[in-house]
Amino acid sequence: MKGFREFILRGNLVELAVAFIMAAAFAAVVTSFVQVLLDVIGKLGGTPDFSNYAPGGVHLGTFFTALLTFVIIAAVVYFFVVTPYMKARDRFQPAEAESAPTEDITLLTEIRDLLRDRGTRV
Repeated sequence: MKGFREFILRGNLVELAVAFIMAAAFAAVVTSFVQVLLDVIGKLGGTPDFSNYAPGGVHLGTFFTALLTFVIIAAVVYFFVVTPYMKARDRFQPAEAESAPTEDITLLTEIRDLLRDRGTRV
């Protein structure tokens, strides 16, 4: 029982569960936004439903709808999630510049070089 409790309370599992729940909620928001955009595009094009589009008897409407939905979802995720996240990350956690090696790294490098030179002179 102790092992199960540790497994359930492990930080990564809880974080994963929260991420999954948030992703499901966000997916509903993105799906409804995509539906709104598809309706607007359909109204502008005169065809509110692309699913019935079948030129020459080939049912391309479902494919076009899925393709357009994918592009809209990718754009929404990129512009409303990825871009703001990257800006916030850069603002609040700036990348650390390369600094000079610390004293212990310098000493270890010198030791390594001395051992390498010693091995070639033998």
